[in-house]
Amino acid sequence: MKFFSVDSPLYRFLNRLWDVIQLNFFWLVCSIPIITIGASTAAAFRVCLKMVDDEEGYIGREFLKGFKENWKQGTVVGFLTLLCTYVVYLDVQIFEAVEGNPVIFLIIAMVSGFLFFLCLIYAFPLLARYRNSLLGTLKNSFTISRRFFLRTLLLAFVIMVELLVWFYSSTTLFIGFFIGPACIMFTIAGVALRIFQTLEKEPNTTVIREESENDDL
Repeated sequence: MKFFSVDSPLYRFLNRLWDVIQLNFFWLVCSIPIITIGASTAAAFRVCLKMVDDEEGYIGREFLKGFKENWKQGTVVGFLTLLCTYVVYLDVQIFEAVEGNPVIFLIIAMVSGFLFFLCLIYAFPLLARYRNSLLGTLKNSFTISRRFFLRTLLLAFVIMVELLVWFYSSTTLFIGFFIGPACIMFTIAGVALRIFQTLEKEPNTTVIREESENDDL
């Protein structure tokens, strides 16, 4: 039956779902030591960017290759992401703990969280696609976020919706354990890749660099 053929929408959906499940599994396993979560995330984005372009090949092979190539910078960006998340969490905790709930701490949490988001949202996709210094990657992520601000805001909204669905109930939380992180990364990769392709067409762009002689931190 054509409905079940390899060209049918159902087959393509199930095939992509299986890819997401595999990717999520590799990401979870390689993130268990915690210190490796950044390298694992960079590797997952390498696969996601290829998935968006329908050229991912073997998920496990691409993931391990990305993990090896981005081990150093990915680990540092992962640590920065965890640190920034903790800073925002700490501000919220102070807001709730201090008598009278001074709104200044909540404002600080919101502003700092938003700035961290702008600096980091495209960092992992940039690591996965380009060779650059760590500072250059963070700077480019922030520059892209400002230049494509409305698109970045829409991306933030979609991510929040995905998180709300993920944590909606115990059932969605269980399902999200198997596909949640990979789905969010796939969403980010879809937006990031279109932006990267736009920038790559611009002559002498300084926002991204495909290669760099200085590939150190």
